[in-house]
Amino acid sequence: MQISSETPAPAHKAKRRIWIGTVVAIAIAAVAAAVLPKVLRGDKDKKDPVPLEFIAAEVARPVAARLPLTLEFSGPLVAPRTAVVRAKAAGTLLSLSVAEGSRVKAGQVIGVIDLAEMESRVADRAALVESAQAALVEAERQNTANVGLAAQNFISPTALQTSQARLDAARAQLKSAQAQLASMRVGVRDATLSVPISGIVGKRHVVPGEKVSAEQQIVTVVDLSSLELAGSVGTHEVSMLEPGQVAAIRIEGQDSDVVGRIDRIAPAAEAGTRAIGVVVALENKGERFRAGQYARARVELADPAERMTVPSGAIGQASGQDFVWAIEKGALVRRIVVTGRRDVATGRVEVVKGLAADAQILAVRFDNLKEGAPAKVVAQRSSANGAPGASSAPAGSSPSASASAAPVARS
Repeated sequence: MQISSETPAPAHKAKRRIWIGTVVAIAIAAVAAAVLPKVLRGDKDKKDPVPLEFIAAEVARPVAARLPLTLEFSGPLVAPRTAVVRAKAAGTLLSLSVAEGSRVKAGQVIGVIDLAEMESRVADRAALVESAQAALVEAERQNTANVGLAAQNFISPTALQTSQARLDAARAQLKSAQAQLASMRVGVRDATLSVPISGIVGKRHVVPGEKVSAEQQIVTVVDLSSLELAGSVGTHEVSMLEPGQVAAIRIEGQDSDVVGRIDRIAPAAEAGTRAIGVVVALENKGERFRAGQYARARVELADPAERMTVPSGAIGQASGQDFVWAIEKGALVRRIVVTGRRDVATGRVEVVKGLAADAQILAVRFDNLKEGAPAKVVAQRSSANGAPGASSAPAGSSPSASASAAPVARS
């Protein structure tokens, strides 16, 4: 009997599988040994998000303040004392001694009109007066004679009454002729070209040599000692204005305001614009300003009550809504607010709704802020960390436009 030295096939395959499994296990262990420390180190290297740091000058709290309401309206300056010199009689303009810009005084004669026709009419009326006087003398003589004849019964009473009626008619004709003569002389006197007020000639409408008609404009005289601003306001604002209120007027070309007062307010709104006219009077000492200059008036109305206000730089806008960034529980929160009055002088805005009185908000605008981002207020910002750039801050300075404010005082 022969005994085989070869190992059976099934046993050989089992050893081979064990060997391959051992190699794979060693490889997996080697890879795990190489990768696991890096993963563990990576987990250890992960840190919490770095909070945004804001200094005290970049945050604020709402404060109670009075915000005066400012109403503005604009318009041209007008000279209320403006007079037009007109010709009172037709004739040829012989001379005109003034031009635009000439200064004149009340009663000054500035020109001459050829009144030959009117003077001839005056002479005609004077002749009629003399004729009426002669007729009256004759009527008186005849009436005196008839009175004597009637006393001697040489004429009838009817004839005497007729003589008296002729005397009365002669007297009436004389009075009529005298009235016509006086009227013509008044016309000649009024035809003299004299100015009614003192001022400056604003415009000359004719030149010497022209034929002028009655009531034709000769010159326009403007008194610049006082001016008026003719503006208009909306129907919802006029109830807050009244005559006598002080207005600050800024005239074009000037660096400072001029004080004026509301003189009068129109009783009704204009049909097309629904605006109501407001006139502000101002003194023009030294005649610094001219009629026609454009001006803007500001009327400040005191605020009767305190309001919750925040810096104007804290208000942002998105999708037609106003909002502020608040720091609550160490994170940024975007709060939608409803704003009211604004005071440009103090840089504050009223918050009507949407913000607590003790809220801590960012006083200026910052870019790239995200809601929920961690944030905190520090005394001094570290060099490694910082807040996003403030969009409203000037270069080289703190991005804040206002310091932190005290909380709103509650009554």
